[in-house]
Amino acid sequence: MSNLMGAEGMGLYQLIMPVYALAWSISCAGFNTTVSKLTAQERAKGEYGNMGRVLKQSVVITTLLGAGLTVALYLGADLLAVHFFNDPRTYMPLKILALAFPFMAAGTCMRGYFIGLQETKIPAANQVLEQVVRMVVIYFVAARFVPRGLTYAAVAAVIAIVAEEIFSFFFVFISYRVHKNKRRFFKRPVLSSGQAFVLIMSMALPLTGNRVTGSLLSAWENVLIPSRLQLYGLSATDAISEFGRITGMAMPLIFFPTAVLTALSVTLVPAVSEAAAANRLDRITNATSKAMLFASITGMGAAALFFFFGHELGMAIYNQPIGFMLQLLGIMCPFIYMQIILSGVLNGLGCQMFIFRNSIISSAISIAFIYLLVPVYGLNAYIFGGLVSLTVVIALGLYKVRQFIVLETPFLDWLVKPLIVAAVAGLLARFLANWLFIDALGLRVGLVFAIAVLGLVYLWGVVITGCISKDEVMRLFARKARRGDAGVDASAVEKV
Repeated sequence: MSNLMGAEGMGLYQLIMPVYALAWSISCAGFNTTVSKLTAQERAKGEYGNMGRVLKQSVVITTLLGAGLTVALYLGADLLAVHFFNDPRTYMPLKILALAFPFMAAGTCMRGYFIGLQETKIPAANQVLEQVVRMVVIYFVAARFVPRGLTYAAVAAVIAIVAEEIFSFFFVFISYRVHKNKRRFFKRPVLSSGQAFVLIMSMALPLTGNRVTGSLLSAWENVLIPSRLQLYGLSATDAISEFGRITGMAMPLIFFPTAVLTALSVTLVPAVSEAAAANRLDRITNATSKAMLFASITGMGAAALFFFFGHELGMAIYNQPIGFMLQLLGIMCPFIYMQIILSGVLNGLGCQMFIFRNSIISSAISIAFIYLLVPVYGLNAYIFGGLVSLTVVIALGLYKVRQFIVLETPFLDWLVKPLIVAAVAGLLARFLANWLFIDALGLRVGLVFAIAVLGLVYLWGVVITGCISKDEVMRLFARKARRGDAGVDASAVEKV
């Protein structure tokens, strides 16, 4: 997409994505979790009829919500494009995006049903197929649309989203019918329609409120950035281009290593919950400490990669000069990754409202930096604001966790040792890249060899310095080999 649309096209596309996220939050975010929890609950009690009633009512409710959002966005796209986004080019993509909402809502509920049954292979396969559909549609549609201008380039990307959601809905619907015919749960529901509705709404509304608030704040951030960059002195085109580079190109690279950490965070939730219920606080302490150490080591290694090879990564992947952005954002990697783990621990401890308040604080700090300092210091202020907000949120999260368990924070192992090892590994890989790899092998192949050197030296360094032991590394890889399927399931849970 970035190669086809360029930086400005990606900026335009990223500008309207918060609308997509907001629609998801309103129509199905809370209902997805509710269906998953109630399905697991009723299945444990053997009330299979209640499972079907909860799913059907949830699908009806969310589809109606999605249809209402479709009508609202389709009729109000012009008003939103001109007065909220301050960019009339978003008008046509917004109208087309509206068509995806009912399919998105119904499909998400059905995926929640399969998660509740712990049959996560279907959501996992659905996730992969969604991306395949999106790429195929973009490949065939972009050639016709992109030459007609940036508006049509964004339209091509949005058409791919609509096609993805329609395909996803029919995939999970057919999967549900096949599953239902195979299992044939012959049992009438004990819950009446009214009881099921009250049960669903009592769980879904608070969750939806939290998600909607977060989506609105995120949308506000995305709208503010281009307008404040114009006050910094950039033209409207340059402001959108810079926004596209940081949100559509740099950020996906920064968050790429979190695939492992989000899966780990998901698995921490039931592990911590079970240990808390059994009053085994030592297990929570051990799991939290190990996970935070793993996040810190991963974050420091990623920071070294982006700091020392940001320019090469930007040119090799996007052919765009985003190296300085990646260097600044790379500094945030340890904090971003540790926050993901903390979120999983706090969810397992039942601190959902605390997490919600933390997200509000984080967004408030980021918005303050964007509004007050971006017009003076540009995107550097936005990145620094993200670093400040992450630091505050992590400090508050650690304070909250310590109210439940006696958690030691060995900063020498968590931060100092990995930082030193990452710096040494990065400098060595950088030297070899300049002296041998990139000049002799070319940019892309040389970059692969340089990254391999950085990774091997860094892993050897954290073992030598005692951050982790050799036995722990061997157990980690052995566990991955034994539980490969579980890793797929965890990522599917996180996606849904």
